[in-house]
Amino acid sequence: MPVTPPSDLPRTLGALRASGHELRGVKTEIRDNLLAALRAGRDPWPGIVGFESTVLPQLERALLAGHDLVLLGERGQGKTRLLRSIVGLLDEWTPVIEGSELGEHPYEPIAPATIRRAAELGDDLPVIWKHRSARYTEKLATPDTAVADLIGDVDPVKVAEGRSLGDPETIHFGLVPRAHRGVVAVNELPDLAERIQVSLLNVMEERDIQVRGYTLRLPLDILLVASANPEDYTNRGRIITPLKDRFGAEVRTHYPLEVADEVALVLQEAELSAEVPRHLIEVVARFARHLRESSAVDQASGVSARFAVAAAETVAAAALRRAAITGEARAFARPVDLEAVPAVLRGKLEFESGEEGREEEILEHLLRRAVADTARFALRGVDLSELAAEVATRPVRTGERVPAVEVVAKLPQVEALTEVAKRLGAAGTEDPGPMASAAELALEYLFLTRKLAKDSADDGDTVEYG
Repeated sequence: MPVTPPSDLPRTLGALRASGHELRGVKTEIRDNLLAALRAGRDPWPGIVGFESTVLPQLERALLAGHDLVLLGERGQGKTRLLRSIVGLLDEWTPVIEGSELGEHPYEPIAPATIRRAAELGDDLPVIWKHRSARYTEKLATPDTAVADLIGDVDPVKVAEGRSLGDPETIHFGLVPRAHRGVVAVNELPDLAERIQVSLLNVMEERDIQVRGYTLRLPLDILLVASANPEDYTNRGRIITPLKDRFGAEVRTHYPLEVADEVALVLQEAELSAEVPRHLIEVVARFARHLRESSAVDQASGVSARFAVAAAETVAAAALRRAAITGEARAFARPVDLEAVPAVLRGKLEFESGEEGREEEILEHLLRRAVADTARFALRGVDLSELAAEVATRPVRTGERVPAVEVVAKLPQVEALTEVAKRLGAAGTEDPGPMASAAELALEYLFLTRKLAKDSADDGDTVEYG
């Protein structure tokens, strides 16, 4: 974020008028900038993955219509990230009255004190410039949120100074008025107590605020957006009907529909401490998808996209630990590192009530399915029968305590492994890590399709395919 605006921008009201600057409402500003991006072929939603043909068109129509909106979807579907990206559609810099508590435009002061000051100074009214990132305000709805937090309350200090309770200048403004000329996002809106939701009714329809029994007419210029989980309507809370009616649009989000989208999301969001090849990222992505389809997992709770991200980070951490134990200079993830995922991430899921005690068994089964599906897709058309025959007579030992160089040294010299290396990006490198990872996937696939046997050693850290 730029810390200072360009030096050639007007610094007084008179200079601003002379520059030809025009005042636009925040919704008009967003509409114009969105249309400009669409016409120019620019992506208005950088970093948003998997919503291109579903959620984003609906969101764009809502913004073009000038609607306040709710994003409705299960946890971990990227609702908050999507709401935060709306700020990118605002002008990069916008003028505000210097010292204004509500960030008012120099052409339209709305607070009594600012109106009086503007009248006194005229064209000499000082102007500063606010970056668009400072025009986004976010509030996580919690049951203890008060009206004062959102709307405002009487400031006892100002009353003590001698002003009357009916004086609008005694008000300490809350989050919503302070977001004037910007975007206000309320996350998990149903968690907001119903009496607090009522305080937003006037803001959304009449665009004024009410504090302690008297109304202060403030023509607030805001875009109000919110997120909610469908389950919240019945379990923890609900959005009251009058408030739902005031939102112009309700947009449903979803988890990535394609494996490629889930992979792209993981690669974008995960902070990997070791190299994780794409085929293992695909395993993680398919694992998350199998969990979302499993009848043993509570689908009302959902399987967050953060699960797949955390799983990839866990695989990388397992590879880093394994490299330290075996003395390998380069930490490169192999299928053996997937074994760490179920135990570590089990607590991120909600299981159906009849599955107590079977959680780890379910996770291991679905992970094996994900490995098999990934290998089947990546190695389709590759004849692995010769590899299976060779390994059956000369077993290959692998596992957490077996370095990649030892795995590669035991591999048979067969044409199938050359093709496996090409398919999985392990060809043409002297480092044994990528080849060991690719070969392990092929061996595990042969085991899962019952073409090979696999025996675990007593230490639990090594296995032998044969």
